Amino acid sequence: MVKPLYREILTVGIATGVVLLTQDRPFPWSFWTAVGASLLLPVRLRWPWLASLLCVPAVAGGLGWAPALVAQYRLGRKEKSIPIQLFWVVLQTVAAIAPVLLTESIPLGSLLLATAFAFGLAGAPTALGALVTTRKDLTRSLYETRRARAAELEAQETSARAAERARIAREIHDAVGHHATLIAVESAALAATATDPAVRETALRLRALAKESLSEMRAALGLLNSDTSYPSLQELIDRARVAGVSVTLSETGDAPLSPAVSRALFRVVQEALTNVTKHAPGATVTVTVDRSSPVRVSVVNGPGTLPALDEGGGAGLHGLSERVRLAGGTLTTSYRADGGFSVSAVLPPGKSKVDGQDSTFGGGARSSATA
Repeated sequence: MVKPLYREILTVGIATGVVLLTQDRPFPWSFWTAVGASLLLPVRLRWPWLASLLCVPAVAGGLGWAPALVAQYRLGRKEKSIPIQLFWVVLQTVAAIAPVLLTESIPLGSLLLATAFAFGLAGAPTALGALVTTRKDLTRSLYETRRARAAELEAQETSARAAERARIAREIHDAVGHHATLIAVESAALAATATDPAVRETALRLRALAKESLSEMRAALGLLNSDTSYPSLQELIDRARVAGVSVTLSETGDAPLSPAVSRALFRVVQEALTNVTKHAPGATVTVTVDRSSPVRVSVVNGPGTLPALDEGGGAGLHGLSERVRLAGGTLTTSYRADGGFSVSAVLPPGKSKVDGQDSTFGGGARSSATA
């Protein structure tokens, strides 16, 4: 509040000082109209048009250009209509030229020159004020656009994470629901065949608990059963080769993996190959899988040799990052110096509960040559 007050006092003081220092006073009323217009400049903060109007007689008296420049600048800052801005510029110009026409006889050339000078003197601060306002509006619009874009990207990332969580929830439903259903069925069979009342009661209670657990899980997940089976990693590579992708698969290690880690590993390779077919057609791809502790998977492709099929960015990597994170691992993506792209993940090994084997990938060769 203090700074604007000091700035306003300085503005009024400078305009008034210019008027007081002017020795030439063409008309008796020139001095007082100019001083009055200078002292009343603060009204421009609320009514810019009124300040410009008060400067008209001062400009006509020949001493009012100092306050007029300030008033016209404010008018340009606040007035959005170009015709109205032009009206006030023309009015100031007429006010400056009319007394000359009434009191003196000057050649046409001199008159045109004086008119152009007065028009420029009134129009320059008005145009400057309009340009400053336009720049401020454009800066604000750019900021809003950037903020909207950031919000959009955040929404896309959130949506991708939500979709990945939904897929994981369906897989949990399938895996846990299957076993809970078997428990309920076998408990019912035991209750039907048991001769001991205590055993039958326990079996029925176990069946009820299994059904209740299954219902609560379905309610919590909000999902229906769905097919979440996966092909083997070798089958995925073979499909990519049939699609025309030149891909080499190399696998080492034989540690059994948990279903969650197996699915995450599969998704990493699948999403990376999908991105290659869309963004780098014709590129050579190397898939490296190390089934040790921790599990490491890397998909590296060179630059594409064919036009990209899809230049737009998707949400696949965001969802993939979320899946890897929920499996306890980390995902890293980066551009390569040769123009290619790298996708790599580090996952905890875990143990599969199905015969100590990978429940998602059915074996597969440990290495294969480039197609």
